[in-house]
Amino acid sequence: QVQLVESGGGSVQAGGSLSVSCAASGSFFSINTMGWYRQAPGKQRDLVATITSGGSTNYADSVKGRFTISRDNAKNTVYLQMNSLKPEDTAVYYCNANVKRGSLAPWASYWGQGTQVTVSS
Repeated sequence: QVQLVESGGGSVQAGGSLSVSCAASGSFFSINTMGWYRQAPGKQRDLVATITSGGSTNYADSVKGRFTISRDNAKNTVYLQMNSLKPEDTAVYYCNANVKRGSLAPWASYWGQGTQVTVSS
């Protein structure tokens, strides 16, 4: 099985910073793209940022210039540094990873359990 375990998050006032991390564990052959998505109450889950194994990044327009995604391939861990946080950043943040469990296995998408980020005005 593949598990994504998130840590970090919490509560902060507007303008503050938080970070979250997500470590993949279990039995797998390779991890390709890792990323962060978020879901606010009553809304759909939206992309925040992704990063490939080669380090190419993609950000939602709403977080560009404020959030930074990075990863440590040796640790199978992805990080999200969130600066200049706004109340509209409040959501549950989910880690995602595209994982190949064996050399001939198909790529499959896995999700973490989610971690709450709350930004107060």
